[in-house]
Amino acid sequence: MHNNRLVVIAGLVVGFFGAFLVLWGNPLNMGICVACFVRDIAGGIGLHRAEIVQYIRPEIIGFIWGAFLLSIFNGEFKVRGGSAPLIRFLLGAIMMIGALAFLGCPLRMILRLAAGDLNALVGFLGFSGGIWVGSQFLKMGFSLGPSQVLGKINGLIIPGLMLILFVLFISLPDIFFSSTEGPGSSRAPILLALGAGLAVGSLSQRSRLCTAGALRDLFLIKNLHLFIGIIAIFSAALVGNLILGNFSIGFADQPVSHTDYLWNFLGLGLVGITAVMLGGCPLRQLILSGEGNTDSGLIFFGMLAGAAISHNFGLAGSPGGLGMAGQIAVIGGFIITFSIAGTIIIVNKK
Repeated sequence: MHNNRLVVIAGLVVGFFGAFLVLWGNPLNMGICVACFVRDIAGGIGLHRAEIVQYIRPEIIGFIWGAFLLSIFNGEFKVRGGSAPLIRFLLGAIMMIGALAFLGCPLRMILRLAAGDLNALVGFLGFSGGIWVGSQFLKMGFSLGPSQVLGKINGLIIPGLMLILFVLFISLPDIFFSSTEGPGSSRAPILLALGAGLAVGSLSQRSRLCTAGALRDLFLIKNLHLFIGIIAIFSAALVGNLILGNFSIGFADQPVSHTDYLWNFLGLGLVGITAVMLGGCPLRQLILSGEGNTDSGLIFFGMLAGAAISHNFGLAGSPGGLGMAGQIAVIGGFIITFSIAGTIIIVNKK
């Protein structure tokens, strides 16, 4: 009962900030979006040159540092890694490509739905389908192998890099790229965004909140523990959007969204499959990175690379839909993902 209460509290806090960070300056229906914010950071440090999505998002730094500080406090900072590093990096990039085809991570999917964007419902069906497929991989014996205990310094690298990034951003902002228009130019005040990130990161660390884990557990063991956190996110964001007047139900003319139903479905379907294979959704990977998991740190780097690839090669979605290059990338992502899963399953059975 205590754990359920903690998941609900974490979900309510995430939903609250998902709605109210919009009031404080973040883009509409994007109070929190791990994929979008990682994409903005990739642009901010020059990994891509899409001028409308470049900014060092303090929320991402807060997610990692919130998890880092709380895991230190509660004795859960455990440095481990070394499990299929190149595969994790690659799947992290593919997960990001799928998310940017949809225009958002699974968390933004929930927030978009709570604001009335029915395209997110299509995405939710695709995400659920991807989680189901990934769950079948697990049943067939898919595993990236056990991680190993590593020296403490390995677990400090990601939090350390985030600290350096934040200090440089505060002290030398002109060395970074920063959007003057588009989603990247809509931003909450720095300290408010950082504080929200710290709150979400610490609560997510303590509660193990994970959008992919919620559906995976529901499909595999009929456990609703994490799923009630998803319901809490949706409920808090829905109430917040109604209060703020940001609820508008429909498919057309939704903020930073497109009505290309097939690719909304397939984009988040790809995210669902890769999230199960990697052991967590994009938010969960950041939290694990803060806890000392270097495997998740590599996935985070893969997500940065995936964001750069998406915007340097025109793979990301836009309000007009998903272009041919993006469609090919999503299909290619499925082929690579299924090939990796199939090969590992076959090898593990021998």
